[in-house]
Amino acid sequence: MRISRLSEFDDNSIIMADIVIVGAGPVGLTIAEECSRAGRKVVVVESGLEPESPEHSALNEVENVGELQTEAQIRKRIEFHGSQAKFWSPDVQPYGVRCRGLGGSTHAWAGKSAPFDALDFQARSWVPYSGWPVDHEHIVPYLLRAMKVLNLCPKAPPERFDNEGLHSFYWQFARSRVDRLDIMRFGREFLARRPANTDVLLDATVSRVGVNGDGSQFSRIDVVSVGGKRARIEATICVLAAGGIENARLLLASTDVFSQGIGNHYDVVGRFLMDHVAARVGRIPTDRMAALTKFFGFYGVHHENRAHMFAHGLALTAAAQEREQISNAAVFFSTERAPDDPWVALKRLLRSRSDNVGRDVLSVAAGSGFIARGIGMKILSDHRTPKVFKDLIVNTAIMLSPNLVADEFQSRGLPHKLSGLRIEAICEQAPNPASRVSLSERKDKFGVPLAKIDWRISDLEYKTLLRIAELSHEALARAELPAPKLEPWVTERRTQDLVIIDMAHTLGTTRMSTSPKTGVVDLHCRVHGINNLYIAGGSVFPTSGHANPTLTILALAIRLADHLNTALREVRT
Repeated sequence: MRISRLSEFDDNSIIMADIVIVGAGPVGLTIAEECSRAGRKVVVVESGLEPESPEHSALNEVENVGELQTEAQIRKRIEFHGSQAKFWSPDVQPYGVRCRGLGGSTHAWAGKSAPFDALDFQARSWVPYSGWPVDHEHIVPYLLRAMKVLNLCPKAPPERFDNEGLHSFYWQFARSRVDRLDIMRFGREFLARRPANTDVLLDATVSRVGVNGDGSQFSRIDVVSVGGKRARIEATICVLAAGGIENARLLLASTDVFSQGIGNHYDVVGRFLMDHVAARVGRIPTDRMAALTKFFGFYGVHHENRAHMFAHGLALTAAAQEREQISNAAVFFSTERAPDDPWVALKRLLRSRSDNVGRDVLSVAAGSGFIARGIGMKILSDHRTPKVFKDLIVNTAIMLSPNLVADEFQSRGLPHKLSGLRIEAICEQAPNPASRVSLSERKDKFGVPLAKIDWRISDLEYKTLLRIAELSHEALARAELPAPKLEPWVTERRTQDLVIIDMAHTLGTTRMSTSPKTGVVDLHCRVHGINNLYIAGGSVFPTSGHANPTLTILALAIRLADHLNTALREVRT
């Protein structure tokens, strides 16, 4: 494997490959590895460098004309997204969270993974534009392969709850194979394996996708570095794997042959923009949270000599969704830090930002046990600690006390004092052609129009969040478990009070369909009408489900890689 930067090449160089992949996130790197293993010469083009940088992050700028413009939404976005991506800014990204660098979105993700339900693939009369051209059973074998890529366990814990239209649902966290105390960062994992037959070209931003004169074949991509160095990459096959915003933007901005953009004969490119919609449902105070934490906390499962963590929540059954005429949704439980948390107090003191030194000193002193545990975790995460020792400790801890491990895992080894348990709801967003990515009149430094975001939330999402909030309260009470104190917006049924933000799960903008009139790619993820141009990632999803999308995204990526390997064999024979 060779990693280089475009600035190292002569200006206007021509680079050749069997497959060129745009985007070095989890999708692009997974396809590259699957295809290079079959002997294909693969070039992966990444706009950023190995780590994120301010200069490349500035290229994530979008114009926003839809949701997320109120002061409350902006404030909530800063609180939620601000700590995830190193160079994220609400001014540059008023919608979405994108990371330019080797590993893509895994620079900022939480590692949370779960499969889609069978119903998510089906056409539902109460969910407009629902239905995939492939079914759940067809995807299952690829899901199992994707679980291996993500270092996940294929067997979930048994169902523990089934009441009032809600049943057990489990999420896993993709754990790193390189750093046992971190989640999976695809750039780091890829560098550790260094697959053969793969070249990675960094600092190479795609400015145009080229097709031949009649528009039936991909011909090239044009790339440019932040310093202005330009090159052309020619390949037998091109895969756009640059995310839900950028995939659509590149197609729309490539107007040499088609004035309306590539794959856009029927004005579908960029439409059906979806994300997940979430809201806080209620809260359980510390004196009543033990029973819920034990029941809906984390579970350790042994598989292939490793321990895996599962988080237990509740999801709507298919019957409940149809009965209530709502979309798919789930509730999950998360801990809430106490105002006198010793780590937060210590951080304020060390940074000289305390507005009450005496109070913070007392918090640190009272929380000395938490501090000691945190120091122990830091020792465990040190690179000088033997790997065998780390594996033994981590795997044993997951099996004996998964809730403790999960808390420290999510807080990066800093155990916190808690004040309660929050109950959060997350729901599917129904496809809507008016919710879309188009092109702005403003342009980036390379002269390419910015993406213009018009994200729209429908009444169905608000109705779904309200009903799952009410149903979860009823279900917990009937099961004789502590029922949460519901948020005022639930008890008063005032969904207009909800402050909704994007969850950085950008989906649907190049959706899969059997017809170019209703989608951008066919069931093989090939752009309708173009023989050798493919799109990978969440942008091909016809519907969004409620589950974190990475597992299903990678299942489709592996499926696409198999198709590409077969297509290249046929070309050569």
